[in-house]
Formats: sequence, C-alpha cells, structure tokens
Amino acid sequence: MTTIQDVARAAGVSPATVSRVFNGERVTAERAERVRRTAAELGYAPNRVARSLRKQQASVIGLIIPDIENPFFTALARGVEDTAQETNLSVVLCNSDEDVAKETRYLSIAAAEQMAGVIIAAASRNRTDLSLVRDRGMPVVAVDRLPRGADVDAVMVDNQHGGEEATAHLLAAGYRRVACIAGPEGASTSEERLAGYRSVMADHRRETGEPAPPAGYVQHGDFRVEGGRAAMAALLALPDPPDAVFVANNLMTVGALQALRDAGLEPPSTGVLSFGDVPWASLLRPSLSAVDLPAYDLGRTAAALLQERIAGSRIPARSVVLRTSLQRRESTRRGGGF
Repeated sequence: MTTIQDVARAAGVSPATVSRVFNGERVTAERAERVRRTAAELGYAPNRVARSLRKQQASVIGLIIPDIENPFFTALARGVEDTAQETNLSVVLCNSDEDVAKETRYLSIAAAEQMAGVIIAAASRNRTDLSLVRDRGMPVVAVDRLPRGADVDAVMVDNQHGGEEATAHLLAAGYRRVACIAGPEGASTSEERLAGYRSVMADHRRETGEPAPPAGYVQHGDFRVEGGRAAMAALLALPDPPDAVFVANNLMTVGALQALRDAGLEPPSTGVLSFGDVPWASLLRPSLSAVDLPAYDLGRTAAALLQERIAGSRIPARSVVLRTSLQRRESTRRGGGF
C-alpha cells in the first residue's frame, strides 16, 4: 500500500507538503500539480474518512491486532472501543494476521494520517518496528505483546504464571506425559507460556525423579486452528504420545480437539487445557478446562493509558500486568476428579 511518505519521496517534497495538498491548504501550483501527478502514478488515495473525523474534532486512534477472528482479540477490541468512546476517540481496527510486513503498513498509515495514537499487539517481539510512529511523537501502548526494547506503556497478561498454573493442574490431575503446543517462535506470549510449562515440568522431574519428556513433546503452532491440528497430529504420531496437552491459545485448542477426534480419542482420556477461555467452553462435552484471560480489561486499560498520553502525560512508561485465572472443567478431570 502506497503511503504519504512514498508520494513525498517520489515527488521530491516533504510529507507535510503532500498533506497540505490533499487538505486544500496553500501550496504553490507547481508543487501541488507535481504531488497530485505523483500520487496518481503511485495509486495513492488519502484516507478521507480519518481526515474528516479529525476535522470534526473527533480524534482517531489505531488498534492493530493479530487476528480479529480470535475471541480473545474480539473482546480486547471491545474493551478498547468502549473506553475510547467515553472521551470521543474513534477507533480504526487493523488486522495484522501475525504478518510483520502488514503490521508495518498499518503503522505507516497511522503515521501518515496523523492519528492521535496507536494500541498494538505486536506481530513479533524482535521485528515489530514502532519507530514509524514513535519518531513522530505519537503515543503508543503495547497490549498483550511487548516488542523487545520498546519504551512505551504496556498492558500485559502474566503469561508465565498462567502456563505454570495450567501445567501444574494437569500434573495434579494425574497426567504424567504432559506436552505443550506453543505458539510461534519469537512471539512473546508464546515464549512466556512455554516458559511456564517448562518451569513446572522441570520442578516435577526434580521432585519425582521422572525422566524428561521427549523433545517432541513441545510443538509450535501458528495461533490458528490448522496449526493446532497439525501440532496435535505430530504429538499423536510419537512413539510414546502424551496423555495430556497444554495448548497455548484457544484457536489452536480447537484444532487440537479436531486432531484427537480424527484419531478416535477425546478428553479426558487425553487431557486438554487451553490457554484462553471461550464463551462456549462450558457447553462442550466434555467441557473445556482453560486459563481465563482478562481480555476486555486489557483493552479498557490500554485505552485509558493511551488517553492519558494523548492528553499530554509525560510520566515514564508504565507496565500494567493482569493476572489469569484457571477454569477447571471436564476435559482434565481424569478418573472423575480434579
């Protein structure tokens, strides 16, 4: 997608000049013609909706999330919007699809449209680049995922604690061959949840003297249904398949359940615990045990922090960490009890 910076570079003018041309402000006829001609050649069209909202004194913020189909991010987005509306902020929703290039395009658009601020769940811990907006002085709040080295306000979940609690619950329920379907390598949420699993499994080995699980007991998925299905199929194909699995997000859990049923298996004979609850989890048969995430509160808190920055707050970057809670249900009820 062509940005205002692309037009400015090709036309040999500043981004501010391009902005003035499309806002109808005073620019020399020669420069205006050059900008419009270049914009037409590059296929650039200004975002008239966002510009119109600004002129009506309704500030626009960008919300960049990895997957709107994930109920967790749907609830998070609702929390952002409900809080934003309280102070006349309008929200533009952007879906990055866990794609850093797509995320970068959205950040460029936020900068070009001079949005009031951005809330972002980063596609990558190491490759997400917030300088596109931070260099312009734009307020940014990271939610759920924090890019490495980013000096911005952040609202996070205690993912490691949630992973520890989930794994400890599976062991306490009587499962011994406990595997983990983690998310993409490099995603902070995936790494933290996996660290929780590994920490509890290591403590369990030290206490019991049991051998370490096979290396194949950790599989990485893509936080999507098909990734969970493929990872579960790989676990079931091992010479000594697991008797329980901790799945690092709700969509991959759906895929894992599909793979189990394709193999003629089902919980709780093979225990399944999801990181991320869903509204229908208690309606499944058997009902699904899950780590419940405060998604709506994450969104509300992130929007409140961004509002403070937009209003001019200069205090050092803050980090707010919200706790998870474990919902014990039938999918981990081995032998009829917890």
